[in-house]
Amino acid sequence: MIIIFLLLGLIIGSFLNAVVYRLNAVESLMERSHCPHCSKKVRWFDNVPLLSFILLSARCRDCGEKISWQYPIVEVVTGIIFALIGNYFFHSFDFASWTLTAYYLVIFSILMVIFVYDFKYMEIPMLVLWLGVGVSLAYFLFADWQNFGNAASILDLQLISGIVGGLVAGGFFYALAAYSKETWMGYGDAYLGLLVGLVVGWPNVIVALMLSFTIGALVSVGLIVVSKKTMKSQVPFAPFLITGTFLVVILPQIFPYLRYLFF
Repeated sequence: MIIIFLLLGLIIGSFLNAVVYRLNAVESLMERSHCPHCSKKVRWFDNVPLLSFILLSARCRDCGEKISWQYPIVEVVTGIIFALIGNYFFHSFDFASWTLTAYYLVIFSILMVIFVYDFKYMEIPMLVLWLGVGVSLAYFLFADWQNFGNAASILDLQLISGIVGGLVAGGFFYALAAYSKETWMGYGDAYLGLLVGLVVGWPNVIVALMLSFTIGALVSVGLIVVSKKTMKSQVPFAPFLITGTFLVVILPQIFPYLRYLFF
């Protein structure tokens, strides 16, 4: 089963690459893929995730221009994310796991687009972000309707927990952006904070923020050490926040004892 999720992730990762490119180029998602250099349509046998990149030696068949390493990296990372979600959340005979798995696959696909877009263009694609908010709210309403009788307190409802988490994270980043006049954080990060807070809920959002800032600090120091950045350089924060969010979701499944320590 894990292989099925891995292959599905590779395919979806290829699609997510197209979404990132076409959002920035303002192109329709319904058109066939084409080379960004020569505009020639990509043949179907050159559009196989990961394999085509290897067989083509990372170059366009028509013009010979290099194909960005973004494409196989996003495909492989998405495949790994899908495989982990399928392995730890999907159970064939549990309908609730089907809906939870579907939600995580969709929401982390959305977050992957935001991750790559912000990494490349230093901007949060708001259309994609609000799609994630809508998907989350719809899923939480459905999940709470299914499990309303099992809630011991109001925070056991995913909708309420998510809203609290979203307001905490979104409010925190909004305050940073307003106080620093967007030199520390942008208002786009505040909206992303709202989304990731919805995804992980309260109080897990605190752990997600801690992980995000820790990862961000380590990566930033590393870039300064290798002279890729300076103290005044801007670094997109969305990739760190999304990484922290995924770790909060997946780590307690891999290491169950973490649920008692932090989550």
